[in-house]
Amino acid sequence: MRRGIILAPLLLLFGIGSFGGSASAEPLPPIDLVRVHKADRRMELWSGGQRVRVIEHIQLGDQPIGPKRFEGDERTPEGLYRIDWGNAQSAYHLSLHISYPNESDSAYAARYDRSPGGMIMIHGQPNGLAGRAKGDWTDGCIAVSDAEMDMLWESVADGTAIEILA
Repeated sequence: MRRGIILAPLLLLFGIGSFGGSASAEPLPPIDLVRVHKADRRMELWSGGQRVRVIEHIQLGDQPIGPKRFEGDERTPEGLYRIDWGNAQSAYHLSLHISYPNESDSAYAARYDRSPGGMIMIHGQPNGLAGRAKGDWTDGCIAVSDAEMDMLWESVADGTAIEILA
């Protein structure tokens, strides 16, 4: 489990056992792949070649079509990355860092003498916000509900692959 936080009893207490359609409150097996389908606003969690959970209605950058190319373009990257660290003190309800930019992303930006940007995260909603922000609103990150972020925090270890598709 990530960072030693035990959320399962809290989730059950508040009746949060269903993430993206699964009626089970059972703990997830170790997640080895997070797959994001930007156009469908869907995140899938995979373990051992099996899809074990789906999160619907993810939120993306303000400019969600196309891959992230440059700092400030408000796009969410596309490609294969890793979850490489988590931040419990985030300005959002927890956050998991995505290893963007990779070598290809950096090389593309360098050809245009621009920065590729960075600090792309999966995170919950802004701290202090009751409920959920509307639409696509991030600067290129992937936002989920706070309850979904709790589940990701517990289930997705550092080093987990994340594939972000158009």
